[in-house]
Amino acid sequence: MGFFKRTFKFLMSRLFIVSLLLLAQLGLLIYIVWRISSGGIYYYLLINFLSVITALLIINREFNPAYKISWIIFVLIIPFAGVLFYLLFGRAKIGRKRRKLLYQKHNTASLLLKNEDKVLDEIEDELIKRTSQYITNTTGASIYKNTQTTFFSSGEELFVVLLEKLRSAEKFIFLEYFIIESGKMWNSIFDILKEKVNSGVEVRLMYDDFGCIKRITRKMKKEIENAGIKVVNFNPFRPRLSTFLNYRDHRKLAIIDGNVAFTGGINIADEYINAKRMFGYWEDSGIMVEGDAVWTFTVAFLEMWHLEKDEEVDFEKYRPTLLCQHDGYVQPFTDGPLTPYLVTENTYLNIINNAKKYVYITTPYLIIDNEMATALKNAAMSGVDVRIVTPGIPDKKLVFIVTQSYYKELLLHGVKIYQYIPGFLHSKSIVSDGEVGVVGTANFDYRSLYLHYENSCYMYKSQAVRDLAKYYEKILDNSKQITFVDYKNIPLWKKILAFFLRAVSPLM
Repeated sequence: MGFFKRTFKFLMSRLFIVSLLLLAQLGLLIYIVWRISSGGIYYYLLINFLSVITALLIINREFNPAYKISWIIFVLIIPFAGVLFYLLFGRAKIGRKRRKLLYQKHNTASLLLKNEDKVLDEIEDELIKRTSQYITNTTGASIYKNTQTTFFSSGEELFVVLLEKLRSAEKFIFLEYFIIESGKMWNSIFDILKEKVNSGVEVRLMYDDFGCIKRITRKMKKEIENAGIKVVNFNPFRPRLSTFLNYRDHRKLAIIDGNVAFTGGINIADEYINAKRMFGYWEDSGIMVEGDAVWTFTVAFLEMWHLEKDEEVDFEKYRPTLLCQHDGYVQPFTDGPLTPYLVTENTYLNIINNAKKYVYITTPYLIIDNEMATALKNAAMSGVDVRIVTPGIPDKKLVFIVTQSYYKELLLHGVKIYQYIPGFLHSKSIVSDGEVGVVGTANFDYRSLYLHYENSCYMYKSQAVRDLAKYYEKILDNSKQITFVDYKNIPLWKKILAFFLRAVSPLM
């Protein structure tokens, strides 16, 4: 009875129905292709002509060569169908009306983020200043002092402090997450949110619709709205083949009264605090930012809210009011698929290229482009201690096979690779020389660096950077260093599969 009930529930779910409708559209496209291709030699020549023209257009576009190659292979191997797929999913195009709204909101946000305190002039290290200036020029986000940072080396640690800060909210609470799921973590947060709404605190919740499609039911969403919480589901998963299916809100943000913000790899679901075990021990990390720099996170949240729900907001009433002592320099920033700059990847590259002694990286997925691979190899060959930690137990087996396929070339150039033995490592961070680092939501993979909306925090000489450097000692104590022998022992079938998957890995 339980099996039939679960099956019926799945067949009636929005995920199944929308996916079925998408497959129906896909089937119709395949049928059209088949009918056209069987129409004779002239149709065959026309299809191949369109494929070649599309391939040439892809070559002349301004984006990563690896991404181009993947699409060119797809377009030429599967003529016409490949062209249709590229038109649907390969172009970062939006309608004129939405583009105008996007630029309008972003320009407004950039003006609000302008910091007149000339903090950047205080930094003596020219390489740090250049990276900070790059972030400002591409995102509008300024660098701040008068900000405290606290690093959390597990979801359990962050969760305790998050609940404490939520209970202290007096004016507003903003939450933006890729995944929210009912359980110990969400239920504890929801209880506090209901109390706060009843006491007059403004509460807004934004979640990614696809990330939560099997987690937030209609009943659960209604319960949240009935509690007086304003809710937005970002980029609703609809039965329409479109580029926008690719663009997900992968951010993780909790903002309290404009004075405190939490971010990092930790979503709101029980596996992130190890209340539920899925892939061994779930290793994650995050940070708490207090003070002036929280303003960037607040503006980013409201800007995203505006994109999904066009309503006027008085930004000024959400400014920080907490005065903090100087704890290094902090520069939160955001990134997304519809901007012309790969801000997160280029920030990572600057840190790697500027490293003097070491660069340590944690990432659940390692699917990198030529620029990133070259930077990592050049740094290692220049005497920099480059270490990358990946999961010991993966959550996505195919993605992990692709991750392992990069081991050989990196090992050959002196990059040290580790796998976290106790379980799945979901932490997304980079630290260099004990002075500069980034903690955020972006993985070292194409999906995060090219297609998702992400948020990160660039830090220089802050407490969180110092604690992040210590965090790697803990991680490495529980990790196995991968050698050439380990790589050779990977089953042949996985290497063969990776050989093909690498060709389309930017599209995964």
